[in-house]
Amino acid sequence: MNRMHPFRPLLLATLALTAVGCSTTQTAAPPPVTKPVAAPTGPVSISNRAMLLFDDAVKSFDAQKKAKAFDYPSLERKFKAALEADQNLAEAEYNLGVIAERMGKADEAKARYASALTKKPSLRQASDNLAIMKQNGGDVAGAVALYQDVLTRYPDDAGSRARLAEIYRQNNDHDKAMELSRAALMRDPMNTNALKVMIRSYLDRKQLAMAKLVALRAVKLDGTDPELHQAVGLILLKEGDAEGARLQFKSALEAKADYVPAHVELAQLALHAEDFPGAEEHLRRILQADGKNAAAHVDLGIALKGQGQYDKAMQEYDEAEKINPDLGATYLNRGIILHKVKDAPERAVELYKKYVALAGGEVAINAEAPVFGLMREAESIVQAKREAKAAEDQAKQMEALQAQQQAAMKAEEARQKGQTPPPGGATPASGTGTAPQATPVSATGAQQPAATPAAGKQAEPAQKNAAPVDSEEPSDDLL
Repeated sequence: MNRMHPFRPLLLATLALTAVGCSTTQTAAPPPVTKPVAAPTGPVSISNRAMLLFDDAVKSFDAQKKAKAFDYPSLERKFKAALEADQNLAEAEYNLGVIAERMGKADEAKARYASALTKKPSLRQASDNLAIMKQNGGDVAGAVALYQDVLTRYPDDAGSRARLAEIYRQNNDHDKAMELSRAALMRDPMNTNALKVMIRSYLDRKQLAMAKLVALRAVKLDGTDPELHQAVGLILLKEGDAEGARLQFKSALEAKADYVPAHVELAQLALHAEDFPGAEEHLRRILQADGKNAAAHVDLGIALKGQGQYDKAMQEYDEAEKINPDLGATYLNRGIILHKVKDAPERAVELYKKYVALAGGEVAINAEAPVFGLMREAESIVQAKREAKAAEDQAKQMEALQAQQQAAMKAEEARQKGQTPPPGGATPASGTGTAPQATPVSATGAQQPAATPAAGKQAEPAQKNAAPVDSEEPSDDLL
């Protein structure tokens, strides 16, 4: 019979603090935090080869944890080798469950935890993690049953009490939540999960002073926990101390560089201060962790717009719409660019109306909301453009009418100049020195233009006493 050597499985932590405040980007649930735990000391029948492989896998885990760079496929292979060497090694099964969860394989993780409990019912870490997965997945009843089962077998277990306290808090039973939290701290004064429940409960009830007192106490117990720095930052933010809150959020990132909730709050503070490059940096870190975060795409669009990168901003809004077509902020911010930058107020009005509709209609939005001012301004621009277009069309019609009248006058003048002149009305060619003849008057009294000689022929002098060729009157000369 061999005794299990000490090992450090990857134990999941409890739920993160929910961000407080009205930020556009929502905080996603953070990944689980790795914490070392000791192996049970009871006698188990495990082969020496399995133990050696297991110890090698644990050493690899410790080295990767120290380097802050986990190679989960490599760890998975090592723990699988230990389990294959001895199927009774429940701790290897449990660690494979944690690795599967870290790799996003939730179903496999649940199966591994359940298998570990079958092999060793006393492995309460597997019960805890399975309960946490059920709780996060919405199966509250299943999670409560597992926590209560752990407490039945381990009456002094502080962790399960703290997690049960969180469930009661989420159901607004703050008295029971505080009772369980205090009971957990009596059994384990260093249990920061119980302190986090108390912080949330005080925040829910707007008791900021008490929440701050507990949060500062928790930070003293574990200054490396980003959730605790985040909690202090949220409290300071509610107290109006934006700079103090910013420093706490930065401390959270110093503890864990990819801690998304801190990036969310820092992005919002940067946007509020119009530090658009700073906001962009945090928003891109958020999207690295969750590329399907529609609200983060909208906020990134706002940051890019603030830097004058309008086309890139529109691309972010397009991406947000693909992810969540019902996110009203997408249409509001896209409308602002079309209205203010792209000279497309007609389309902007449509987008403003869509934003209002998604927000529940005009009744659901404060009458003083900026969107209504933007809408009125865009509609006035649309009306002004219509009036300007109508005036332009009218001016073009007047120009066309004047052009027609001028053309008609010129045509009339041309017709008058082109009439056949009466006899003897030829005008001598210029340069002959002959005085011009008076233009004869027709029977109607109108002057007739002088006849023009045919092209290419010299005008011949009129014969003396010659009768007009086309005269209609008989000659009255005597024979």
